[in-house]
Amino acid sequence: MSCSAVPQENLEKVKPRIIELARQGAQIICLQELFTSLYFCDEENHENFKLGEPVPGPSTEFLSTLARELKIVIIASLFEKRTEGLYHNTTAVIDADGSYLGKYRKMHIPDDPGYYEKFYFTPGDLGYKVFKTKYCKIGVLICWDQWYPEAARITSLMGAEVLFYPTAIGWATDQNQETNDEQYNAWQTIQRSHSVANGVYVVSVNRVGIEGKMKFWGGSFISNPFGKVLYQAPFDKETQHVEELDLEKSDRYRTHWPFLRDRRIDSYAPILQRYIDEP
Repeated sequence: MSCSAVPQENLEKVKPRIIELARQGAQIICLQELFTSLYFCDEENHENFKLGEPVPGPSTEFLSTLARELKIVIIASLFEKRTEGLYHNTTAVIDADGSYLGKYRKMHIPDDPGYYEKFYFTPGDLGYKVFKTKYCKIGVLICWDQWYPEAARITSLMGAEVLFYPTAIGWATDQNQETNDEQYNAWQTIQRSHSVANGVYVVSVNRVGIEGKMKFWGGSFISNPFGKVLYQAPFDKETQHVEELDLEKSDRYRTHWPFLRDRRIDSYAPILQRYIDEP
């Protein structure tokens, strides 16, 4: 969805959408990155720190009531104020009984024109996380984490059956269509590759709307455990969607394409180096 600058307005906007998705049979609902506000990281402005809140806190309490009443799991991306002067890009997971299961703090923090996240967010210190919900075991990563196969691999090895990526990514409004297409295709391709390599579903949820010089490209999608796109949202309008996932298919793909079996973990020590210089 598109967002406004007022957190309460966004909470009230998302509420009927959550109710409608639950009516359609949704069991797990994932909201986009930082859904309670505009994407404020397009500028370095100290006033924006006022948007931070504790996690758990007011937003999780609001969503916990919905989760309990509707018997759904909610994945909610929030701007966490940990203490004075210390903030994280954090996603909370609420179980179908309304209980708070925990949070994941974004590990990879970008710093690019229009995405000045290092100004606001301290890198996550909770490690990669998996949450055992009423319906399945889920892994949660956030936006820039999408580009790192290591994050998807570790979360999958921890037992995640579905990887969820709350996201806020878009095109600069002065870009040409060729550049736009290239960027979106790369974004989707890298995440579909996580499905293939790990034999898990990937659910990527992005915002839409024009904010400043950025047009958020939507294009939310779901891929199966071999990278097939089961659903893709439009680029330019708000939408919600329910997809039924057959979790037993992971075993079929992992058996026929045994990438986990054939991993050579004894040979991977160099991955811990920043770069391997020539001797």
